[in-house]
Amino acid sequence: MSETDLIKLYSGRILALAADIPHLGRLPAPQGSARRRSPLCGSTVTVDVVLRDGRVAEFAQDVKACALGQASAAVLGQAALGRSLPEVEAARDALRAMLKDAAPPPTAPFDGFEVLIPARDYKNRHASILLAIEALAEAMQAAQAA
Repeated sequence: MSETDLIKLYSGRILALAADIPHLGRLPAPQGSARRRSPLCGSTVTVDVVLRDGRVAEFAQDVKACALGQASAAVLGQAALGRSLPEVEAARDALRAMLKDAAPPPTAPFDGFEVLIPARDYKNRHASILLAIEALAEAMQAAQAA
């Protein structure tokens, strides 16, 4: 990866998001939790949720990831509260399609993921970017099953 590619990929906006991730930590009594790990880079994200009426009422995330994974977790942290599982799954699928198939970014309230469009060209970064939203969907499924 050239220096120009790195500058394009790690924009100021991505670095600012990575430095300010909402809802960091763990919940004391989650209804559902999920941990996702990217085998390629070792990034991990653990998500805890409490649902009320099928929507995220409480949300926390423990993020140990690269700057792109952290930026993705920050976007998710800004949008997660109040969301239903179908909304999260649709955003996850749209984010995956944005990265892998050059599809448009997810729609509001998950439209902040558009900042990660430059990562499309770096397939080895896709798994890290998807960790947080995949973990949220899994944690919500676990909470609904409990």
